[in-house]
Amino acid sequence: MTTIGCDYFSAYHKFMRLDENVKLQFCIAHLIRDIKFLCVHPDKANQVYGERLREQFRKLFKTIARREEFASEATFRRSLERIRDEIVWDATAEQPDTQHAANMAERFYGHFQDYFRFISDPNIGPTNNLAEQAIRFVAIHRRMTQGTRGANGQSWFERICTVLVTCEQQGRSVFEYLVESVQRFLAGESSPSLLPVSRDSS
Repeated sequence: MTTIGCDYFSAYHKFMRLDENVKLQFCIAHLIRDIKFLCVHPDKANQVYGERLREQFRKLFKTIARREEFASEATFRRSLERIRDEIVWDATAEQPDTQHAANMAERFYGHFQDYFRFISDPNIGPTNNLAEQAIRFVAIHRRMTQGTRGANGQSWFERICTVLVTCEQQGRSVFEYLVESVQRFLAGESSPSLLPVSRDSS
């Protein structure tokens, strides 16, 4: 099973439709940003709705910060699950009759498991901050240079950025990887893998 950490951009939803072995963890930070928008909305009903949800998420993250105080991991997870259920109830059963609230509630109706998957799986983070940090330099480069102008340039840039970030995350030398790639290409061999090497297999 593969889990993709991402924001709520609709393009990511296709992965679940195309492959049943792919699950999503929607970024909680992006969700809270949208909840804060409700808190300052001109409509008072939206403000009350947003503040109630924001307070529940404060409770959730305060509980996460107190993780070491729980008697066991199971007790900690059960506490998170109770708060999750309260959030879903407030988001869906206590929503005001406004379009913005309806849009927010729809997220929980259809995807609440994809927002709280990190509760049942400790190996999944609640945000996609690491992914966004990894591609931050790409966004800066695009803004400064306005990107490439052709399909070949776009393909090269996508691939070289993947190599740079992946090698950095794995503590590998980008230069050595590129040298090996060229050597294999000249020898008519396949490119070296960017997949992490298991320590057990070394």
